[in-house]
This record gives sequence, C-alpha cells and structure tokens, in this order.
Amino acid sequence: MRNVIRFMFLFFLFLLCFEPTFQQASLRTERVALLNLRSSLGLRSRDWPIKADPCSVWNGINCQNGRVIGINISGFRRTRSGNLNPQFVVDSLANLTLLQSFNASKFLLPGVIPDWFGSRLKSLQVLDLRSCSIIGSIPLSFGNLTNLASLYLSKNKLNGTIPSSFGQLVHLSVLDLSRNELTGSVPSSISSLGNLSFLDLSSNRLDGSIPSLIGSIRKLQNLNLSRNDITSSLPASLGDLNRLVDLDLSFNELSGLLPRDLRGMSSLERMIIGNNLLGGSLPEGLFTSLRQLQALVLKDNNFTGAVPDVLFLSPGLRLLDMSGNSFTGMLPNSSFALNSTDGTLNISRNMFYGSLMPVIGRFRAVDLSGNYFEGGVPNFVPRDATLESNCLQNVSSQRTLADCSSFYTEKGLSFDNFGEPNSKQPSLVEKTGKNNKRVIVLASVLGGVGFIVLLVLLVMLVLYIGGKRASRNQRAVSVGPIPPGSNEPPPGLSINFASLGDRFTDKQLLQATGGFSDENLIKLGHSGDLFHGVLDNGADVVIKKIDLRKVKKETELVELDLFGKVSHTRLVPLLGHCLDNEHEKFLVYKYMPNGDLASSLVRKTNVDDENIQSLDWITRLKIALGAAEGLAYMHHDCSPPLVHRDVQASSILLDDKFEVRLGSLSEVRAQDGDSHQKRMSRLLRLPQSSEPGSSGTQTSVCSYDVYCFGKVLLELVTGKVGISATPDTQLKDFYDQTFPYISIHDKELVSKIIDPNLIVDEDFLEEVWAMAVVAKSCLNPRPSRRPQMRYILKALENPLKVVREESSGSARLRATSSRSWNAALFGSWRQSLSDLTVVPAAATTTSRAVGGSFKHSGTSGSQGSGQNNSGEASRRRHSKEIFPEPPDEQGERGEYHY
Repeated sequence: MRNVIRFMFLFFLFLLCFEPTFQQASLRTERVALLNLRSSLGLRSRDWPIKADPCSVWNGINCQNGRVIGINISGFRRTRSGNLNPQFVVDSLANLTLLQSFNASKFLLPGVIPDWFGSRLKSLQVLDLRSCSIIGSIPLSFGNLTNLASLYLSKNKLNGTIPSSFGQLVHLSVLDLSRNELTGSVPSSISSLGNLSFLDLSSNRLDGSIPSLIGSIRKLQNLNLSRNDITSSLPASLGDLNRLVDLDLSFNELSGLLPRDLRGMSSLERMIIGNNLLGGSLPEGLFTSLRQLQALVLKDNNFTGAVPDVLFLSPGLRLLDMSGNSFTGMLPNSSFALNSTDGTLNISRNMFYGSLMPVIGRFRAVDLSGNYFEGGVPNFVPRDATLESNCLQNVSSQRTLADCSSFYTEKGLSFDNFGEPNSKQPSLVEKTGKNNKRVIVLASVLGGVGFIVLLVLLVMLVLYIGGKRASRNQRAVSVGPIPPGSNEPPPGLSINFASLGDRFTDKQLLQATGGFSDENLIKLGHSGDLFHGVLDNGADVVIKKIDLRKVKKETELVELDLFGKVSHTRLVPLLGHCLDNEHEKFLVYKYMPNGDLASSLVRKTNVDDENIQSLDWITRLKIALGAAEGLAYMHHDCSPPLVHRDVQASSILLDDKFEVRLGSLSEVRAQDGDSHQKRMSRLLRLPQSSEPGSSGTQTSVCSYDVYCFGKVLLELVTGKVGISATPDTQLKDFYDQTFPYISIHDKELVSKIIDPNLIVDEDFLEEVWAMAVVAKSCLNPRPSRRPQMRYILKALENPLKVVREESSGSARLRATSSRSWNAALFGSWRQSLSDLTVVPAAATTTSRAVGGSFKHSGTSGSQGSGQNNSGEASRRRHSKEIFPEPPDEQGERGEYHY
C-alpha cells in the first residue's frame, strides 16, 4: 500500500513538471497551421503578429488548454499584396482538429467551399461565412458536421440546391442561407431538424412548395421564406408551430386560402404574407387566437370580404397593412376608449365604406386612400393621414360624384352627396314628354331635313373651336362655385372648386410665411415661387406664389383643373388655394420634409466639412417604385392618358418616410390625340395642337415620360446628381461611357458605374443591375421600343426576376402576368442593344467634359468626363426623336417643384 501511494505521488509530480511542455508542443503544432492560414489569407501583422503568442496576443483567436477552438477574422483587412488575388484558401484549418467556431463574415473569400469541411472539421459548432463572395454549391459533406449548431452562409453567390443531407444536422439551431442564388425546392428533410429555432431561406430562387411537415420543427421561432418563387398553398401544419414568433412568406406565388389551423401559432408576433396570390375571406376566429400579434401585413393579395373587428381593436397590433386587396365593409364603431399608439394603419386600395370611426385614432400613420369612405373628417383622424380617392367632404382629390353614388347604390345605401343637397329629380314635364313620343316623332319627320343641316353646321363649328383648345386637352367636370375675385376658367376648363381643399385668405398666407420673407423661400420655381409656411393649426405647408405678370395666365387654373379630376397617393396633395388677388394666385400643398430627390440623393452632413450622406439602396429602390407608381397611374389609369412632361429628380418629392409624391404638375397634359382625330382635323383643315415651346418635339406622349424616367433611374444607380435635368446634347459622353457597362449578360460590369457612396457589398448588386438594365431600356432612342410604364413598374417590383429570368434564357415564368411584363420590357431591351451601341449626338454638340453638365455625388466630382471625338460626332445623325427636349428651357429646371 505504501508503494502504491509513493507511485501516485511521483506520477502527480511528473504531470506538474511536464504539463507546460505538453501544452507548448500542442501549440507549436497548431501555430504552424495558423501561420499558414495567415499567409494564405494575407492577414496583416497588426492583427496576427508573427512573433507573438497566438492564444494571448492574436486578435480573434480563442484557445482552451493550449488548443485552438475558435477563430474570428470577421471584418479583417488583407495586406496590400493579399488584396491582389484574394482566394478561398483555408487548407490549414484541417489541422485544427478541435476547432469549434470559425467566423469569417464580411471577409472576402471568393471561391468555393472545400468539400473537406464536412469530413475534417468534425468538432465545428459555429460556421459563419456571411458576405464573403463565396460561389459554387453547398458541399454535400456538410451533413457530416453533426455537432454544428449555427450555420450562416447568407449574402453570397451560392447556387445549386439545398443538400438534403442537412436533415442529419440534429443539433442545428440556426440556418441562414438567405440572399444567394439557390434553386430547387425546400428539402423535406429540414422538417426533421427538431432543434432548429431560426430558418432564413429568403431572397433566393427557390420554387416548389413549403414542406407539408414543417410543423414538426416544434422549436422554430423565426421562419423567413420571402422573395422566392414558392407556389401552392400554405400547409396547415404551420399551425403546429406554437413557438413561432416571426413568419415572413411575402413576395412569393402562394395561393389559396389562409388555413384556419394557423390559429395554433399562439406566440406569433409578426405575420408578413403580402405580395402573393392568396385569396378568399379571412378565417373566422383566426386572429382572436393570435393574441401576441404586433405586425400583420396582408397587402397586395386577392383577399375579399369583411375584416374581423379584432384587427382594428387589438391593443398590441402596431402595424396593420391590408392595402391592395378587395376587402369591404365598415370600420368597427368601438364603444370603449382606445389608447393612441405610434402604430401604422394602411387599408388603402380596398372597398371600405361608411363613416370614419374613432378606431382610426389608435394609429399615428394612417393611409385610407382608394376606398369609399364618406362624411366629414373628424378630429381623431391624424393630421397627416392620406385620404385621397374617397368620397369624403371638404377633402381634396376625392372620387367623382358619379363614382361614389354608383358604389353606394350597388350596396343598397344612400350617398351623402359630399354634404350638398341631392340633385334635382326628373320633372313632371320630362315624364309627360315620354308619353308624347308620337308627337315628337311627327315633328322630327317634318323638320328632319332642316335639323340635319343645322347639325352638320354645329359639328363643324364645335370641331373648329375644339381645334383651338386642343393644346389644353382637359376633360370637363361639373362646375362648382367660383371663389369671388378669381378669374373665370378659360374655355375648355371647368373646375369644381368645392373639391379642391380649403379656401385661404391673403392674410392667412401672409401670416403663415412671415410675409413671404426670404427666410421662408424654398426655391424660385418656373411656374411660381415656393415658400415654407406654418398654418394656425401648426401644420407645415408649401405655398406656391404665382405672379400672373411673369408666368402664363390661367397657370393656376390649369393645375387646379388637374387636381379636380385626378387623385392618387403618388401625387403631391393639394390642401387649398387662394385666388382672391388679381395678379397673384396661391396654391397650398402638403409639406414634404425630405424635399426632393435631387437634394436628398446625396447631401453634406455639415456645411463646414466634406462628409457626405447618401441614400441607401433600399431607399433608392423605394423611391424608384413610388415614382413609377405615380407615372403608371397617369399613363394607364387616366382617360385620356396624362403625360407629366417634367420627370426629373427635382419633381420627385419625398415625405418624412421617403414616400414619393410627384410634383411639378403644372406641365401635365393629356396625351396627343389618336390618328383618327388628326385625320379629321386635316380633312376639315382645322388647326393642329402644338405644345408651347416644344419646337416640333412630341413631349405630350407617354414615351417621353418613360425616356425622362430612365434618366432618373440612371441617376439613382450612378449617383451623378443632375443627370435627369441635363439636356441630352450634353450627356453624349456620359452615355457613351456608361452604356457599355450595362449588359444583361454580365452582372459584374455594372459595379464599375455604381455610385461610390452606395454600399452594396454584393447584397443588392443584382437589384442595382436590374435597375440599370431597366434604365437603359427606357433610354432607347426609338420611342416605339421603350417599355410602357406599367411594365417598368412590374420590373422594379420584381428586380431579381428581371435579370435572372432574362439572363438564364431558359427560365420559365409561371404567371401569365409576369410573362407579359417581362416580354414587354425585354422585347424592347433586345432591340435596344443595337440602338444604343452608338448614341447619336446633336449636330451642335461641342467637345466638352460630361462633368461640366452635372455634378457627381462624391467629393471628387464626376467620373464620367472625357473628351469627345469631334470627327466621330460630326458623322452621327441628329434627331429630335432620339433626344426629345423638355418643353421649357433647361435653365429653369433642376428646382424643387410643386
């Protein structure tokens, strides 16, 4: 026994003496692997100094008992030589057999993931390769990483399918494969991952259906499958996910009804299922069970029927967006007080009707546009609520009387006639006239010849007068009372002043603007000077002061006529007017806190320094979409189609949330008449209409707006402020240097013209590429080959489809609507390739730098400047069809326009 005790004592002393030696030997072995990794990745000595101890000094190295168990090089920078040829070379990681965590997110690793990852790194628990520019497919061997708990591969260029071997990763808790180019369907084997709590497969090219057994992942808390091409209906097993907190299935092609079983998701806080093909009515009792719900987005689907009262009354719901459906019914008349929140309510573009109810007061941001609400606007409605295109009293930009009356008649209800007395009923004489048809017929026969002669003379007279007024191209509506002191509407214009907001006095506007002081002056506009004002109720407004001694007469009446006939959320809201003064007229608009796109795209954070704040890509795409929506409404929803004629960055106004409102509406005209009308004018030798200042150029055609919108899109992509306001004769060099880098077959080329202040990091490069492709298609020199605005809107709503389906060649479109807009856009795009190979220049173009025509968003000025080849320019053909100029002088453009 004594010998055993002595042996154990000596063995313990041996371990105490030689343990440091064992640790040093192990570290020397792994130190060589780390040095090789340092060399292959080109890491700087500042982060990994060669002579220092890796475990104690090197940044991002985590050791345990002298062995490396964690490496974090996230955000590290390479040496200058390492940046010359970065590659995914990490072979030395195979020698770190106890490695549990490897984080290289935001570190450039162009190349494919080695297949040996799954066979050599068996101890790996966390693998983070986000934003590394990785290409190729995910190795099948990943299924062998059975200890893996978190896998992040998002924001790369991975393609191929999701390996079915992922079903073997039984310890996996987090799986993020979003923002790649993965194809195929979601593998059903994922349903066996019982420990999975976070699953994000969004922004890929996945199709097929959602696995029917996805409800078996009972620990799932976050599920995001948005922005794919997933079809079929929602599986009922989703209701088994009682721990699910966040569900996002938006921007897919899901169809069918909402399953009643979804009420089993008792922990759900966010349900985002907008922009699909879902339809039918909402299941009864579904939202009563979802008591934790804070955000619900059902927008742009095909839902019908009534909306459960609980959605309006639920105190925890802070975002409710049901816009763009066919919901109908009245708002609930709550009998108890509701606390006001900072929530958002958007029920626009539906068929709600009746009076506005106090439940609206719960929300701070409210959009009720595009419905059929009637009556007055109570005080509980937020001051900046969007109310256009309803049937409300004393609110501008409402539906017509005929539209509102017809809707309420179909519902079996009576309409309040905008608070005015009902129209006169048919008189007894009119009724009696129906019984005297025989007398009327006899009189008509006797006077037939004379009547026909008079009718012919009358038609010729009307056509003659109509030819003189053709330049106005405005539709007549019922005439309202004309404010005292205002001019009579010119021939061809009939204005309903009662529907054009409040009537202000000179005194009110003088007080609001401090006597129109220079401090409140925003801009000197070409159709009137703009001033910032504050009304008595504290509301910020913009007031346009129109001096009729300096601008065209009836300028304000033409714009008022437009607001009296059309309404849309994308047009700047008109709040009122003042027409009492003989020589000065005033129009009052809603104030736009973020000004216009020209001033917001890039701006200095401080006047005294050179720091520049630039709009991020998501905001830029949002602005492009908003402007396209407004123009698509004017081109395709108005009859006759309306042409903006002044589309540029300074005409795109931005509210506090960077939502677009189109301004500069004083130039709007109806599109030129059809060929039949023109032939009739020539036959009767009537005068043809001519736009003022057009010099023969057709600016009152929708294709002109499309061309100008293409310049705006190019400005958003390149960041070169002023492109949209620059004459095309001064943009020849810029087009020559930019168009070669916009190719439907090569995404990487577009990175050479992207705004240097715009940080995309491969995340949104495809969307930028798509916008550049659409911009170039809009700038086709032949108007007949430019896409229509409705197809441009579809393309911007689905930018990934634009480049993926067109570049793949064999890609199949599932929906007929998608096929139509894609074909229309790229039918013109393919033809654009030859049209834009050489950009024609005006014969008077001089050799000058493009940088002198507009300024770049960066501090170094334009990168698109260069000298022209005068010999080549002289051989190019000049055509006003190719470079249509705006109707006014370019020197008056580039302003903040209302």
